Parts: sequence; C-alpha cells; structure tokens
Amino acid sequence: MDQSHGDLEWQDGTPIARRFDDPYYSLQDGLAETRFVFHDGNQLTERLTDGFHIAELGFGTGLSFLATWDAWRKSACKGTLHFTSFEAFPLSIEDTRAALAPFTELAPLTEHLLEFLAGKALPSDIQLTIIKGDARETVPNWQGQADAWFLDGFSPAKNPELWSADLMTAVGDHTKRGGTFATYTAAGHVRQKLSDAGFTVERISGFGRKRHMSVGKR
Repeated sequence: MDQSHGDLEWQDGTPIARRFDDPYYSLQDGLAETRFVFHDGNQLTERLTDGFHIAELGFGTGLSFLATWDAWRKSACKGTLHFTSFEAFPLSIEDTRAALAPFTELAPLTEHLLEFLAGKALPSDIQLTIIKGDARETVPNWQGQADAWFLDGFSPAKNPELWSADLMTAVGDHTKRGGTFATYTAAGHVRQKLSDAGFTVERISGFGRKRHMSVGKR
C-alpha cells in the first residue's frame, strides 16, 4: 500500500473512500457510532485515567480521536490522554475539515486538530501520534503498549490487509495485559484471528442497523 492521500467522493456530506468503496463513518450517525462502538465497547468511561493509551488502526477523518478527546475532557480525569493512530492513506487538511464539519459539537477540538495537522502543538491534556504507513509494517515496529484498541479500518471484505492474522497478532503483542479492543465488525475470521492473538473475544449487539460487533480483552 502506498502512502498517498485518501481519495474521496461524497454522499450526502459523508466521505466515501474510493479505494475501498466504504464510508469513513456511519451514514446514520458517525459520532454516535464512534461512542457506541469504541467508547462503550472498550468501557472507557470506567477506565480512563492519567496516562491511559489508546491505539487505533485507521485515523481516517479523526472523528474517533476527537470524540475520545471530548470524552476525556468531560470526565473527571486530570493529566494526559495518549492516542496513537496508524494510517496508510492520510486525508488532506481540506478534506479533514470538510468531513468533520457536520459534527458541530466537536468544533473547538476540530480546530485544534486542524492546527495540529498543519504543524502546531495540541493542548497538554492530549498527546496524539499519527504513524503513517502500512500498519502491517508500522504496528509490529511500534514501541508502545495500548490499554485499548480501536480497530477502525474499512470493512474486512474491502480492506483485508488491515485484518490479516499477522497484524492482529501484532495488535495483541502491543496490548497491555487486561487491555481491550472494540470493532464494528463481527466477521468470524476476524474474531478467530483476535482470539489467536490472545484476546477473549465476544460478539455483542452492534450500532444501528448493524446486528453485531466484536469486543475483547487480553
């Protein structure tokens, strides 16, 4: 996979990745989906603490990051939240701005993110690292350990590289004991790979029209 910018088309204001023919977030309600799948799926409300480290496969528009930063600021926690995201096809700043425009409640944080993408520093309560490149290479070489993973790639049927057995093993290897993952997909082969990677995997009810999703604990 090369590292060119993501190639978009738009459907009723929602960005669609031409490369994978898949939307970057739910056509129904992207922010609600993020909170349901990744926050509730990882039980973040009960677990957030200073130094908590979230890792993500697929930064995309940055919506999951912003929703998580918003949750952090609304929590009673003090200190710094760490967020590392692996992205092969980063969006341009202009496309990121357009993709995030509908989420007006996140607007102040969105401006901080756009400034960060242009080279400025973020406020001290958040540390964001975006690692560009093929996750099959960058995740195994990462030196970090996550408390929680957002497995947020495009559909396994359309982007199988991001759900390979070796990559899921690397995810497991870079998860703290007792760490968790959540993902919108309930594909059996993905759940098996995550189980093989050392997670106890559970299929639970999904968001909106999606019947099921997957969560797990190492």
